[in-house]
Amino acid sequence: MRFLFVHGTGVRRARHDVLFGRIRDRLSARFPQATVSSCYWGDRFGAELSAGAVSVPDMRRTRGAGEGIPAAAPPDVVAAEWLLLLTDPLCEVRVLAEAGWETTGGFTLPGVRSAGSEVLDLLAKLPPEPEETDELGALLRDTGLFGGFSGALEAVARSHEAARAGTNATEDGFARELATALARAVVADALSAAGPEADCTGDERDRLVELVVTRIGGDARMPGGRAAGVLGRLALRVTTQPVLNVWRGSITTGSSPFIGDILRYQARGEALRELLRARIAEEPGPTVVIGHSLGGIALVDLLALSAARGEPTPDVRLLVTVGSQAPFLHEMGALTGLAPGESLPGDFPRWLNIFDRQDILAFLAEPVFPGDSRVTDHEVSSGQPFIPCHSAYFKLDAVYDRIALAVAETG
Repeated sequence: MRFLFVHGTGVRRARHDVLFGRIRDRLSARFPQATVSSCYWGDRFGAELSAGAVSVPDMRRTRGAGEGIPAAAPPDVVAAEWLLLLTDPLCEVRVLAEAGWETTGGFTLPGVRSAGSEVLDLLAKLPPEPEETDELGALLRDTGLFGGFSGALEAVARSHEAARAGTNATEDGFARELATALARAVVADALSAAGPEADCTGDERDRLVELVVTRIGGDARMPGGRAAGVLGRLALRVTTQPVLNVWRGSITTGSSPFIGDILRYQARGEALRELLRARIAEEPGPTVVIGHSLGGIALVDLLALSAARGEPTPDVRLLVTVGSQAPFLHEMGALTGLAPGESLPGDFPRWLNIFDRQDILAFLAEPVFPGDSRVTDHEVSSGQPFIPCHSAYFKLDAVYDRIALAVAETG
């Protein structure tokens, strides 16, 4: 048996190699006798902005949650809070800076520094590039946040909001709450800087916060605190639009062509499908094809067109799509391989569709093909908001566990 992985939109060589290395290791651990290969297409068929993105309004990345946020309630409160933090990493620190704390009657003697100022000193002393032997450094590298960590550290430590909140935090309990807010701000800023290149689950994000908190005098067991409670209610009103506005430039540039790859495939997808056909035919034997995002669209198109033409690919026993837009495109009548409203051809293989409901690029397949027992949806959760959740699937054991079950069911 063999597995063939097809990457998704916006992925280029360096990112592909990291992603595929992880997938190969995880699948090989579960299927030691199987071969695991990939079909890299980013350089050859990916989109590029030939005029340097001059068509994109306001290429400068902005900060701030903005005004006129429409009401909407994401089902995951934690993801909603982090969506707000990604848009404005200092929002919790700002609450503490402006609101302060109600003291218990104590005061700071002249010449004696506040407990919060000690926290800021420890934050400023954190190494901007932790060693790989350090858990913090290793985790930053593994999540793709290492490159943005030093800038995030400096931006938070030198911010006016942090200085003011530090002065106001006169007691140890206040300082511990401040440490949590500062750590969340640093991690959020690093995540925002990484953009679509972030490779971080919610558990990894929370562990990064814990590591920073404990090093600046906080309590890793303390939740977000009062600031998180105040802003959590606001976060429930935040839609994806503010964060998309913040990342609009990075999403549409040549380095992160999320939208461009999809549009180019829709216009000129035949060449990519032929490449996939050739890669599937390279080795005989039962094959499981795994497509992430746009890779899943191309695989659905290929398998549906081949079956409709009477030229099915019999070696493909299982199709796995992860964070895929194929069902949505078919529902709109925009899927190349199937006419609007058309059912899957008889020779189409079993289809496992894995999605995270926080991923706005992931869609359900079962309701689009009602009554087709070959189609199965399976939900997972990385604990991240969009955009990081779209890249976090292949770090989740639940993804590989469900693939293993589908392989067993397929026989």
